[in-house]
Amino acid sequence: MDADSRKDNEEPGPEARWEQRTEVPLAVASLLFLGAYAIRVLAEGLSDGWKDLCLAVTLAAWALFAVDYVVRWRLSGMRLRFVRTHWLDTVVLVLPLLRPLRVVKVYEAVQRRHGRPRLALHARVIFYAGLSTVLLGFAGSLAVYQQERGAPGSTMRTFGDALWWTCATLATVGYGDVTPVTPRGRFIAVGIMAVGLALLGAVTGTFASWLLQVFSREDDERPPGS
Repeated sequence: MDADSRKDNEEPGPEARWEQRTEVPLAVASLLFLGAYAIRVLAEGLSDGWKDLCLAVTLAAWALFAVDYVVRWRLSGMRLRFVRTHWLDTVVLVLPLLRPLRVVKVYEAVQRRHGRPRLALHARVIFYAGLSTVLLGFAGSLAVYQQERGAPGSTMRTFGDALWWTCATLATVGYGDVTPVTPRGRFIAVGIMAVGLALLGAVTGTFASWLLQVFSREDDERPPGS
């Protein structure tokens, strides 16, 4: 039995088993969190009862995220080192609007359970980066629109303006026709800029690597002296 087969047959640890059990429930909670938050931000004239229900859903989902983080921290036995090695989970706990990215992780887990992933490595990176961009773009649009609407001097009057601004920011274009004016809106803008640069770099780097592999393979298949 080779090393890869032994690794596949190893019994998963407590933290891995916990993650396997909670992947789908937390993904559903993530989407419920995003949906409830979107309703609170976008639904004008919403009654107080529906607002309270949406708030309860978001708080309940956030509580589930916190419980998941604490349980994985205890199971890992790493103490403070867990925070350093799982910094993205820590950021997501503080900024739960990033939580819908767990859908990407669940998709990867489902693919692993059915054997090897159906998509090649480069295609998976591009696909996940694209899905992450859509989820983060929508969540970022909601967050910045909530801060900017009705603010003095704001040019972000509709959610459509917020979507346009987010697309231009994630693409690192920055037309400047719509810009945040509130401190919180600008803070969110900095985060979206950083995410846009990271995702753009991931996609372009992966695509360039794929092209190099294709050209290298073509060179290897050519007859000598051609």
